[in-house]
Amino acid sequence: MTTTTRFAPSPTGRLHVGNIRTALHNWMLARQAGGAFILRIDDTDAARSSEEYADAIRADLRWLGLDWDREERQSARLERYEAAFDALKAAGRIYPCYETAQELEVKRKIALGRGLPPIYDRAALKLTDAERAAREAEGTPAHWRFLLDHAEPIQWEDGIRGTQKFDPAQLSDPVIRRADGSWLYMMPSAVDDIDMGVSQVLRGEDHVSNTAVQIQIFTALYAAAFAAHEGAAKSLPAFAHEALLVGREGKLSKRLGSLGCDTFRDRGIEPEAIIALLARLGTSQPVEPIADRAALVASFDLATFGRAPAKFDEEDLERLNAGIVHQLPFDAVAARLPEGMDEAGWHAIRPNLAHIGEAADWWRLVTGPIAPPAFTDDDKAFLATAAETLVWGDDPWGALTAALKEATGRKGRALFLPLRQALTGMDHGPDMGELLPLIGENEARARLETAAR
Repeated sequence: MTTTTRFAPSPTGRLHVGNIRTALHNWMLARQAGGAFILRIDDTDAARSSEEYADAIRADLRWLGLDWDREERQSARLERYEAAFDALKAAGRIYPCYETAQELEVKRKIALGRGLPPIYDRAALKLTDAERAAREAEGTPAHWRFLLDHAEPIQWEDGIRGTQKFDPAQLSDPVIRRADGSWLYMMPSAVDDIDMGVSQVLRGEDHVSNTAVQIQIFTALYAAAFAAHEGAAKSLPAFAHEALLVGREGKLSKRLGSLGCDTFRDRGIEPEAIIALLARLGTSQPVEPIADRAALVASFDLATFGRAPAKFDEEDLERLNAGIVHQLPFDAVAARLPEGMDEAGWHAIRPNLAHIGEAADWWRLVTGPIAPPAFTDDDKAFLATAAETLVWGDDPWGALTAALKEATGRKGRALFLPLRQALTGMDHGPDMGELLPLIGENEARARLETAAR
């Protein structure tokens, strides 16, 4: 069976780091197996869904380099959900309910007050035909629940969590359709996975109980011959549930919900740094600044995922970003560099960058103007000698320092620091052997002479 995964965001907001991690891992599963990665826009909630958010989701995925093989939209598939609804209704697996939200809340509080789980009591199943007709005559619209089969435990082998087992009697029959006719998540998602041939569902551990319910929905749809058409998945997908992200302090953090691609872009974080961090976060594999995405994909393995919450540390992201920047070739960044910076300039300055946006500050060491510090008389005399000694060749810095060492007896910091300060105005920075040729002979001599006055 072809490996097919999906990422199914609702266009009701921007992607955050948790969404991005889910998208990435499903993308990696598909790419590793040479399969298909589907972007499914879950936009059945018309009141909250926005085309602006759908466009933003696509833009963020493109910026991250997570390409998809096809896009699906739930709003274009309403007929399929109606067909599934009719099939389940005919099979006796869904039933109408008439409780209001307030009535359900009262029932929930009573159960909790008695120390019981807040499971729906199936009161609607006890209604007679006359009672249902009376409710409808009163204008009380029905919402619809899926009838869980309590006969056997729900069990599956999870790709991360191992054997999972649920007693369906300890789960509420899920509402699959609201009283206004709109759909909730449970049934349409199962319908889509069947129709689209999804073979693996990888998502957060907060969906584990949803998976238990959906397994019965899948089974009921298969029993109703709903998957008989070409291209449909003929068996349940393989499920895996990864631990959720937590903040550095080890707790679920609201900040994680606000960290998205816009924030990362504004901070100068490279997409490859985000990918390198999230690809292995929560696994036993080392998190390293790996810019080679193919290597990350090849090493992706659900068996390395742990059960403990995965800690997202922004300092780790910054560290990885610097490591990624130090690997980027000139062609990959040329359009983002200051005017005049060529490949030699990038190679010289790159090791000093944490973010590409800092390149302009370092490039000013070449283009000037610079502001050297005040020097002692001894250092001024030394710099005057340097200006006279400077001879241009293949390695002007090496030739200059060698000649000055012999002429003045200076070495180490006393030799190198005044030269760097006079030529760049700084105590540290790029390798002078690479930087001096970029400054050029005339400008370098002029800076030495100015510092010597």
